[in-house]
Amino acid sequence: MAEAIEQDQKSENWYRTPDGTARGYIDGDYLRELWIHTGTACNLACDFCLEGSKPGDTRLGLVKLQDVEPYIAEAVGLGVEQISFTGGEPFLAKDMPKILHLAARHRPCLVLTNGTEALQRRAKELRPLLKSCYPVAFRVSLDHHTPETHDLGRGAGNFVKALTGLKMLHDMGFAVSVARHIWPDEDKAQTDAAFADLFRRYGLPADMTLVAFPDFALPGSMPEVPHVTTDCMTRYQDAASRKNFMCGFSRMIVKQEGRMRVYACTLVDDDREYDLGASLTDSMAARVSMKHHRCYSCFAYGASCSEL
Repeated sequence: MAEAIEQDQKSENWYRTPDGTARGYIDGDYLRELWIHTGTACNLACDFCLEGSKPGDTRLGLVKLQDVEPYIAEAVGLGVEQISFTGGEPFLAKDMPKILHLAARHRPCLVLTNGTEALQRRAKELRPLLKSCYPVAFRVSLDHHTPETHDLGRGAGNFVKALTGLKMLHDMGFAVSVARHIWPDEDKAQTDAAFADLFRRYGLPADMTLVAFPDFALPGSMPEVPHVTTDCMTRYQDAASRKNFMCGFSRMIVKQEGRMRVYACTLVDDDREYDLGASLTDSMAARVSMKHHRCYSCFAYGASCSEL
């Protein structure tokens, strides 16, 4: 099994672009947000999925309560402000309700979900979370404000299913938000207004938070994008804005080949150079290269999985 690649063992590509220019980087600040990847298995098989998730997928394993307990404790000791969950579909992990009950005893939680059957059949297990020490919020994926476009990537009927799950969570009393796609040549104001109208029709808050994402491409695809250099990170960013990059304030734990590993952020688990070891504490001291093609999305669009 591959071990974490130490800072002094990274490839030259970690440090320099193909023409020899120094790459941009982010130094860790302190751990504000812990992300827990619940596994790449999903009940849907979206052709655009940035994790390549699908039914039965095992690229990243489904986590159990015992896998995440020590990381939650370590994160709390580091002063973490929020514990967030992503997948795959988190509610395919059998221990997900137990994990949420543990996490919500210590910090506010955010769960990313497609809102369909895997979530809806856990409704009775979720309701007790409303009495947790800290709140649990949910972000449901709704790629477009029309069923035709949403269902192109997720399968017929999943637009209505996602809205049903979203409404169920809202009616139960949970805070909810929506993740959507950034579409080519879209008018953002018009798109946001169309979503607000959709939410009103379904009895949801019209001003619900919308988190918009560009196309991140499939895992391992590594499309050509402009390189983020140290000059980019100082000319177009300053010390304050660099602290807003997720790799500066968050880490993600994954179950990879049966072992729990710490990655630099939620978007780079397809590149082993971003494996920062088994310790959250040690990982925060690592300097993170901006070499991944998704780093450019963060740089150019301000893309972030976080709501902090």
